Amino acid sequence: MTMVCQRVSQGGRANGFKAAAFSLLILVAGSFAAAAETPAAYMQRVANELIAAQRSGSENDYATVLRSHADVPTIALTALGSYAQGLAKSDRPAYYAGMINFIARYAGKEGPKYPVAKAIMVGQTKETAAGIYVDSRVTLRTGETYDVRWRLVRRGGVFKVREAEIIGFEMTTFLNTLFQNYISENGGNPRTLVIALNR
Repeated sequence: MTMVCQRVSQGGRANGFKAAAFSLLILVAGSFAAAAETPAAYMQRVANELIAAQRSGSENDYATVLRSHADVPTIALTALGSYAQGLAKSDRPAYYAGMINFIARYAGKEGPKYPVAKAIMVGQTKETAAGIYVDSRVTLRTGETYDVRWRLVRRGGVFKVREAEIIGFEMTTFLNTLFQNYISENGGNPRTLVIALNR
């Protein structure tokens, strides 16, 4: 009886080691698959998630896509311009969260005005110090089409979306102007913006 228990125990340990090793292989394979994803394929996935968020009309869905794929710290701090120096590091998490919620609310409100039928990636550039540009053709349900150029950067071994350019207009320019004007009109303290974004 003791010998059987020992064999079962040893067999259980062996099976446990095999299961752990198998799980590790799956994780490693998943990491290699993510690393092998082309910028265009990654951006297609992001675009599909954005379209799904638009169709759901959920601000939470937009926020999830932003948290997952946007280069949040860089976009957020750049939007402050010179005011970024006056933002305490302890306020950054609240500021990042507030910015995401602001963009998600705006997208939730404006999205229904421009319902997207599909977005197809049509090309990508070589990677440079500035990142990688992915070109796409967006088709609205009305049949109207327009081109969007996305700029991707690498953060911690994965891609993040840094910018979207539509008809020569960079989306973050709108954010930069809006945020910096608000701070300027409210005493020059970036914390006033953080408070406003989190109301």
